[in-house]
Amino acid sequence: MARRKEYLSPEIVNRGINDSGSPSFSVRVHRGLPDFLSSVNLKYVKLGYGYLINHGTYFAGVPILLLVLGTQVGKLTWDVFSLEYYNLVNTLLFLGLLTMFVYVILDLTPRSTYLVDFACYLPPDELKITKEEYIELAKKSGQFNNTAIKFQQRVLKNSGIGDETYLPRAVFQPGYKRDLKVAREEAAALMFGAVDELFAATGIRPKDIKILIVNCGVLNTTPSLSAMLINRYKLSQRIQNFNLGGMGCAAGITAVDLANDLLNAYPGSYALIVSTEVISFTWYGGNELDMLLPNCFLRMGGAACSRITSWIGGAPIRTHKGMDDRSSKSIQLKEDSEGKQGLSVSKDVIEIGGHALKANITTLSPLVLPVSEQFHFFKSLVFKRSKSSKPYIPWYKLAFEHVCILATSKKVLDEIQKNLDLTDEYMEASRKTLERFGNTSSSSIWYELAYLEAKNRIKNGDRVWQLALGSGFKCNSVVWRAVRNVRQLKRNPWNEN
Repeated sequence: MARRKEYLSPEIVNRGINDSGSPSFSVRVHRGLPDFLSSVNLKYVKLGYGYLINHGTYFAGVPILLLVLGTQVGKLTWDVFSLEYYNLVNTLLFLGLLTMFVYVILDLTPRSTYLVDFACYLPPDELKITKEEYIELAKKSGQFNNTAIKFQQRVLKNSGIGDETYLPRAVFQPGYKRDLKVAREEAAALMFGAVDELFAATGIRPKDIKILIVNCGVLNTTPSLSAMLINRYKLSQRIQNFNLGGMGCAAGITAVDLANDLLNAYPGSYALIVSTEVISFTWYGGNELDMLLPNCFLRMGGAACSRITSWIGGAPIRTHKGMDDRSSKSIQLKEDSEGKQGLSVSKDVIEIGGHALKANITTLSPLVLPVSEQFHFFKSLVFKRSKSSKPYIPWYKLAFEHVCILATSKKVLDEIQKNLDLTDEYMEASRKTLERFGNTSSSSIWYELAYLEAKNRIKNGDRVWQLALGSGFKCNSVVWRAVRNVRQLKRNPWNEN
């Protein structure tokens, strides 16, 4: 049996360009909660409390069942089980009641999923690239005009990205075009590297994996990426495998949510989640500025994590704004006027990202805030004096000890820190990850959690909030609770630094 990691997930909840070329948010926040709560759409608050109430069905139902069973058990004596007083009908009725009781208890008991362990891929040193080298190679490639070169240079300067991130050199070759073989090789290196590390760390055998979920935004091959893993590790022919594509940087948490649902259907199983992005297939070799941003921020990276169910609470929640046309088109894969394909980032994404973030944290609040904060907040909503009066503003730092925000850019992290009133310590993991590894898309939040582990920051009972935004437009977050102190492990990408 593999050793168990120290995390339990009790709650699962589901950029625009400024003058410097950096994405940013425009949401005002006061004391940890956006100022928009003065006019917040209460459907998100109700949604959060709805999850909490549904979750509480267990706590309301169990006492009633215990009372009923206790009443029946209280009538029993040892004589009932003696041969002299043996009554087949009564015995069968009692056993039936007991079976029904156990079934209902197990059915009502909310299940959580444990994070057994996770691993992040560390690319080889020959793929490291400095910002200066990036610009030199971009000039030599002949893919970009002077305006595009200057734009990328300006974006990199303000990005918060350091000089040790990783990029495949093939993308800088003159006349580079997407190559499926190159993309498959990159995907294999990222996925196999992360999964190899995970299996070595946990001792989990490939045959123990019953659920496999792979997410990669742009590269979707036939056979699928999940099929590549099944073939590599000779996984079971009965495995439940899923391949998530086109879901952007937030897809990693979407995969966690899907794993949560599947593990409830297959309790006691191991689920393997692999999150990555293939840079050689997202690379844009043109001159439209809105399509050059991903080149500047996205870097090689991949993560794998394993999960298993338990019989202790949990409620999955995600936020999606795809029903709105602007949200749906804010980040999209398209072709420019010359037919060159790349990811386009709309200027509307500033406002869209703010709305998605607002909806997500408002829904999340009832599940993570202390009871005292929830009481004051709920009371202010119910008994507010007028429509213009502001509700009570909870202090969100009471809900989390650590925060892992998707490492997109320095400007984004600056804005979120200001808006959520977070200290430098809360933002350290995100900033250090952005500097060292860049934006590794959906795997970014796992490099951040690995950083906290490498620094021995995770203590028993600590709560870690992972937050990611992605195309669609979606905002997903997951809160993990450590069930014991996390010791530093040798297999950590930060140990090489």
